[in-house]
Amino acid sequence: MRTILFLFIGLLLSIGIYAVQLTDNSGVSQNADSLKVQQKKKMLQKEDETITLVAVGDIMMGTNYPSESYLPPKGIKLLSPIMEYLKMGDIVFGNLEGTVLNSGGEVKTCSNPATCYAFRQPEYFLDQLKEAGFNLLSIANNHVGDFGATGRKNTVRTLTEKGFCFAGQTTCPTGVMTIKGLKIGFTAFAPNNGCLSLTDYTLLTNTVKELNKTCDIVIVSFHGGAEGPTATHVPKKTELFLGENRGNVTEFARKAIDAGADVILGHGPHVSRAIDQYKGKFITYSMGNFCTYGRFNLKGNSGIAPLFQLKLKRNGTFVEGKIISISQEGEGGPIFDKSLAALKEIKQLTLTDFPQSNAYFDEEGKFFFNIK
Repeated sequence: MRTILFLFIGLLLSIGIYAVQLTDNSGVSQNADSLKVQQKKKMLQKEDETITLVAVGDIMMGTNYPSESYLPPKGIKLLSPIMEYLKMGDIVFGNLEGTVLNSGGEVKTCSNPATCYAFRQPEYFLDQLKEAGFNLLSIANNHVGDFGATGRKNTVRTLTEKGFCFAGQTTCPTGVMTIKGLKIGFTAFAPNNGCLSLTDYTLLTNTVKELNKTCDIVIVSFHGGAEGPTATHVPKKTELFLGENRGNVTEFARKAIDAGADVILGHGPHVSRAIDQYKGKFITYSMGNFCTYGRFNLKGNSGIAPLFQLKLKRNGTFVEGKIISISQEGEGGPIFDKSLAALKEIKQLTLTDFPQSNAYFDEEGKFFFNIK
């Protein structure tokens, strides 16, 4: 009897120990699963901590004035070769160089036709920009008024209808959009009639501060500086071109950041210029000719340009960037440049013009600033 009792007790103990082991093993499994879930959440949170801004320079995809022969052939989408790089952005920016208008308008008069061009871009180009990922455009430049009040009004109307965020005219000084739960504020300046004045620092300061009240990130664009193949360096003083005051772009950028801007995107010289940082905020002084068909000089350094991919913290602070080198051949249209000419040009210009920025570039185009 005792023997049977002992055997029964031993059996119960064995069952109990096995049950405990099962529980412990299950607990380990559950803990491992829980750890994996937490790690995955952390990875996703880390990705959400940054926002990607893709930025390019001048866009004029063809003009139907003075002749439709200055339009690309029907069926050709100029942005297709580099669309994959554009699609990487949460925000995709470019300078829309010219009126959006199918026909008509009051064409500007020029004192010197040799240095004067009028750009009238058909509305269907906006669909191609949208398809490529663009959602933020500057219309502060010297060509948005090429076809008078009719052209300006139609440009604003079509951009609004197509769902773009844009700014730069006195009638539309700012724009705001929401990306990844963040409010992105935008404004743009130029030294031209109808635009927010590049030299009016009081207006600049007030506009940026007003955006800062309600926005998480504020982006400021400018169309300024001298033009042409020899205008690659930033002189850090007021620049004149064809008798026109094209602003002091270094001073403008710093004034904007002092007022609360997070990113400064420059264009206008039609060549690439240096990059810089101020108070941990990113500055590019010129992004060159990005997609310009038929009416632009694309020889030499006028035919290369950067496509910037910028990682920003959710408060707008710059984290790191990458330069995708672009070139244009023939009549124009961007393609990837295997020679990386734009990267090499911007690296050299930055080390020469702004050595204090402590910019570091790798061979593939990635860069960051060693901010002490």
